Amino acid sequence: MNAMLQFATLVITTMFAAAAAVALHWLFLKAAFLMMRPATSPRILARTELVPGTEKLAQAFASQR
Repeated sequence: MNAMLQFATLVITTMFAAAAAVALHWLFLKAAFLMMRPATSPRILARTELVPGTEKLAQAFASQR
């Protein structure tokens, strides 16, 4: 009887430890993805319009060639 009780205690303890390990693993995985979010957020696009005077300067250099 004592052996069965010890075996049952071992099984229940092992199941509890496995459940705790899965829960911690899931929590750490969620935290890792949460910390990675800023790295994958959309970046602000740079302005593609010309600075005033750039077009005139380019035309001046182009006409000299």
